[in-house]
Amino acid sequence: MNVAGPYVSALVSEIKGRNLVRDSAAVDTIYFGGGTPSLLSLDQLEQILDAVYSQFEIASDAEITIEMNPGDARSRHGHLDGWRRLGINRVSFGAQTFNDESLRQLGRTHSAEDIRQTFIELRAAGFENINFDLIAGLCGQSLADWQFNLDEALKLCPEHLSLYLLDVHEGTPLADQIKRGMRALPSEDVTAEMYRVMIDEVCDAGYEHYEISNFCLPGHEAKHNSKYWTGAPYYGFGSSAHSYDGALRRWSNERDAARYTQLISADQSPVVENIELTASDAQAESMYLGLRLMRGMDVREFETRFGADPREKYQSDFERFTEAGLIEFDGNLIRLTRHGALLSNEVFMAFV
Repeated sequence: MNVAGPYVSALVSEIKGRNLVRDSAAVDTIYFGGGTPSLLSLDQLEQILDAVYSQFEIASDAEITIEMNPGDARSRHGHLDGWRRLGINRVSFGAQTFNDESLRQLGRTHSAEDIRQTFIELRAAGFENINFDLIAGLCGQSLADWQFNLDEALKLCPEHLSLYLLDVHEGTPLADQIKRGMRALPSEDVTAEMYRVMIDEVCDAGYEHYEISNFCLPGHEAKHNSKYWTGAPYYGFGSSAHSYDGALRRWSNERDAARYTQLISADQSPVVENIELTASDAQAESMYLGLRLMRGMDVREFETRFGADPREKYQSDFERFTEAGLIEFDGNLIRLTRHGALLSNEVFMAFV
């Protein structure tokens, strides 16, 4: 018996049973993410999609994405063709690095060759919208190592690249190893140069730098992720799923999958957190999410939504960031400079 069976049944029940306020516009993105959704059977994925289609009007050109691990396709013969038949048209996978030793240090089970082979198999199955992630600033990673990663990625020419600087979280084994001197991160100067090289190399290859960490070939922005940055409403289903009404309310589900399944089976709500944003919270959130987009945050859109001019509300912060060369003004747009994108967390802290 597939151990995911009870969870999928609970997920389908939540989708069909949730009393939601629906926008009149058709849903144009569906995203299978978190955990390893690619390990679900085709029948299970079809059950979930059937539930979504029964509850929502889905646009004919909807972006339907599934996350997978490199190498998954080899052990699940026929799945890629099956995904296409189900309407899945975009795949995202965590390559992380083309260095096998670094992959082992990260605890990943795939190899650099798995990344390349997965990409080849996705193309053979007809996928024309592929994203994969790479991480810069790994322990022991040199600028030459990062350059190699970029070169290997650009040889494959995926439609989308998500390129991140390593974020070390307190309390993790990696954070402990760094504190104890067992591993060393690249210097700030080296990681800054990695970021600069990343922008130059990827943009020179024809990609658009449309968000701090995201690049795409023209016309292939991640529609789903863009909703987070523009403040659009979205509904999440399943354990750990988050939702937003596009105004002042956010909510999230039980994180533990077994407990989530129990709650649904007992006909109880899986929602464990409700957050009511104040008007000030919503404005600040709109600022730091909007500034993630390289085109910038539109002052007029902010004024329409909140009835306030952000240039007046955050005047002192903007003056400080302008002096430091972190932001710039272009008509009605406020955007990060390239230097500001590198130090974006310092800007965002003003709004958190």
